[in-house]
Amino acid sequence: MDGAQIEAMGLLQDPARRSLYEYVVTQGREVGRNEAAQAVGVQRTLAAFHLDRLAEVGLLEVEFRRLTGRSGPGAGRPAKLYRRASTEHAISLPPRDYVRAAQLFGEAIERAGADQSLYAAARDDGLAAGRELAQSSESVSLEQVGDMLRERGYEPYDADGHVRMRNCPFHSVARQFPSLTCGMNVALLEGVLQGSGLSDQYRVRTDPQGDGCCATIGSISNES
Repeated sequence: MDGAQIEAMGLLQDPARRSLYEYVVTQGREVGRNEAAQAVGVQRTLAAFHLDRLAEVGLLEVEFRRLTGRSGPGAGRPAKLYRRASTEHAISLPPRDYVRAAQLFGEAIERAGADQSLYAAARDDGLAAGRELAQSSESVSLEQVGDMLRERGYEPYDADGHVRMRNCPFHSVARQFPSLTCGMNVALLEGVLQGSGLSDQYRVRTDPQGDGCCATIGSISNES
């Protein structure tokens, strides 16, 4: 077991530190100390201490940049900014390697040309999740779908009338098998919309951006 991984996860047990981390990662951009401190209601010095500790263990990454856009004498010191680290952290006791298993499954699926079987399974999983939502509500809203996707790790957010996913829960596998994983995500989300009764209002599209999920959800009425 990697002691650094345990230390990183242990740091998030502190409520203030966890709140700061959650605020930074949900912004999808670099965040300064003042902003983070104000957002979670702690003093700037305490926020700086916690943010630096999170960076030390690899949960956050740091960069320095002048926020005013000015340069040269009188421009002031660059601000210390934080964003979510690109590395992944996971703890399993006893040790397990599910990422390696998923990568091997992906390799086997590609070699066998069984991508359509994968997409069918993903769509069925989404259908089941969407139907579960529909059973708990007379009329499912896109916000409810977003809440369900948030629980699955997608980190959905609204962007110009579209629902984008800040995080891909299958990121490690997606880097090795991007087409396969994106197709699986699209099929799963299509199943969710169909199962929840929203497929006549919204459609899943592919629009990769950064490390986020390649799939987005948009209103059919907004299509040109």
